[in-house]
Amino acid sequence: MKKFFIKLRICVSIIVTKFMVYLLRLMGRGGTSLPGKIALKICPELFTVLSDRFRIIMITGTNGKTTTSRIVAGMLDKAGIKYVSNKSGANLSSGIATTIVSALSLFGKPLVRTALLETDEAAFRTVAPMLKPELVIVTNFFRDQLDRYGELYTTLNNVREGINGSPDTKLILNADDSLCASLGIGVPNQVIYFGLGDNVYPEEFIKANTDAAFCINCKSRYNYLSSSFGHLGHFQCPSCGYERPEAQIECTQILEYDNISSTIEIKTPSGKITVKLALPGLYNIYNALAGAVIGHVLELDENDLAHVLEGFECGFGRMESLDAEGRNLRLILVKNPTGFNQVLRYLLTQNDDCLMAFIINDKLADGTDISWLWDVDFEILSFMMNKVRKFFVSGIRAEDMAVRLKYAGIPTDRIFIEHDGEKLINKMIESSNEKEALYVLPTYTAMLDIRETLKERFNLREFWE
Repeated sequence: MKKFFIKLRICVSIIVTKFMVYLLRLMGRGGTSLPGKIALKICPELFTVLSDRFRIIMITGTNGKTTTSRIVAGMLDKAGIKYVSNKSGANLSSGIATTIVSALSLFGKPLVRTALLETDEAAFRTVAPMLKPELVIVTNFFRDQLDRYGELYTTLNNVREGINGSPDTKLILNADDSLCASLGIGVPNQVIYFGLGDNVYPEEFIKANTDAAFCINCKSRYNYLSSSFGHLGHFQCPSCGYERPEAQIECTQILEYDNISSTIEIKTPSGKITVKLALPGLYNIYNALAGAVIGHVLELDENDLAHVLEGFECGFGRMESLDAEGRNLRLILVKNPTGFNQVLRYLLTQNDDCLMAFIINDKLADGTDISWLWDVDFEILSFMMNKVRKFFVSGIRAEDMAVRLKYAGIPTDRIFIEHDGEKLINKMIESSNEKEALYVLPTYTAMLDIRETLKERFNLREFWE
């Protein structure tokens, strides 16, 4: 009798979810989370019951989840594997439920056999053991939204608990992140590591390593043979010997690196390939390496791996580029100090004159505590003062952002506050000439808002497409 009622709840949840998605899309809304939230209310056993109907690939970690997911999607396409994914970035349990149910017929039969799921770190703890993923990528761990996630090691332990409940899952881990790499110690899981080779990209703007300066095992301070950014690098504990593990997929050279792309050499177990990534920023090299691991697992050859990585385009809000009345406008999501610092360093490679806009919200999805802005190295913008004529600030916490720029040494006569998104875009276009680039850096909910403005004006695709 119990099985009958579970089956009944599954059927009802499928019908209700599909109807809700259809209705919300008809209204011009995403329909990415609410339908799944209702489905889980109707059938709390949804994930456990459906886990054996799909081959699950999960991607979690602080930064790079969405970009890595899209690279992995390219690998699946190249391998001829049909899949469903939460490409909108709705990565809580509700968004994951919506994604999985959308891949079922009304009778509960899977329309595709593979599900590629970007997963929030906190949600991973409970969702992973229920879905029993075949593959899990963990990108990195950095401080992010302390009001939501708590202290950094709480986030790490959430992911660790999810892995402990998934002993048959193959793990793909960032070897350069001492926290991430520790997930592969003492577990029955098969582990594949990725990372940058020693001294491939020594950090030029070294700041104090405040995220993970001390050994996770014995609390001694790490030594670094080389560093990429934040606490990532070839770490070594002088006391207990814990050190960066050997990476099976590794970037052995960065041949070219600018504000548009990077050309890198990647070592795989099958050989070396040279790839020109249409992705700027050091952090995107890590994302590409993680995606390359999946390509290797899918047994793609070197040519196929290179083809996918070179043909990849950024997802919505992640280095998304568009033509705005003759100006190149780039939308770049920012959400925590480490990611923001990497974006600023990417901007340092900007050759042309430009205008910048920072749109800061403090809604729940952004993190209500915005004190993290004081951990961002805005001071390096002083190296760009000859290229940036105006700095615009917007969003709910525009004034806070203006104050932060002032204390970073930006002259107040170059800082302009504009709360209205449409007026902000108008002012940026009107204030610029066609040779100047426009950079818009929003937090998550601000990105959704400003992208809606840009979508209506410049005919962008919907964020869930």
